[in-house]
Amino acid sequence: MSDLRIHHVSLLVRDTERALGFYRDLLGLALDDRPDLGFPGAWLAVGPQQIHLLELPNPDPLDGRPEHGGRDRHLALVTGDLSAIEHRLEAAGLAFTRSRSGRRALFCRDPDANTVELIEG
Repeated sequence: MSDLRIHHVSLLVRDTERALGFYRDLLGLALDDRPDLGFPGAWLAVGPQQIHLLELPNPDPLDGRPEHGGRDRHLALVTGDLSAIEHRLEAAGLAFTRSRSGRRALFCRDPDANTVELIEG
């Protein structure tokens, strides 16, 4: 049996403060300590794991991504109250699509077109 587990996920962002408006302010993730790496960014706590926001050039195209985020690379987070997140996304004017698997989940994109799946669990 493997002892591997996820420690963190890194996402490329154009503007750290703008990305924090999504991850910290909208989703409610707390900032974690981050060393000086020589470029802007932020670390966010997700339980014992982290999301690392890296303000670096993005080699991936931002246009032409699938409309439904479930058909794109994505990060999946579990929430205890999907309805509350739906209301926050709607109030912020952010589009989302519901899971096509029948699970209580939705997909949205951050300001840099990174897909986030939110699953009620």
